Amino acid sequence: FGSSRQPFAAASCLPRPFALPRARLPAPAMSEVEETINRIRTHKGVTGIVIVNSEGVPIRSTFESPQTLQYSALISQLAAKARSVVRDLDPQNDLTFLRIRSKKHEIMVAPDREYILIVIQDPNADQNIE
Repeated sequence: FGSSRQPFAAASCLPRPFALPRARLPAPAMSEVEETINRIRTHKGVTGIVIVNSEGVPIRSTFESPQTLQYSALISQLAAKARSVVRDLDPQNDLTFLRIRSKKHEIMVAPDREYILIVIQDPNADQNIE
């Protein structure tokens, strides 16, 4: 995150919506990832899911390219800062989950060693149904 390298420069070359290359994960792991994504998508109010690697590069998304790149870059930086704050307060501790709520969206971030799962939902989904 402190490097000057910009992994998002080739945004126009990225497929829409992003798809995790099948060759990267063994079949059982891939089906587990897809099952988890499909399960999360069925929750009321979920508008999108982004999975980024440890460098903040999106590897799977339900959004179009511009939104995917924006969420990937900004949320991975925020998660890194939040993790740093948690460790500064207690070096024996680590960030396990981050939730950001605004008037329009709720962003849930589940960081792991190799990946970050980002789920965006409409916190007013119950109220928007007529």
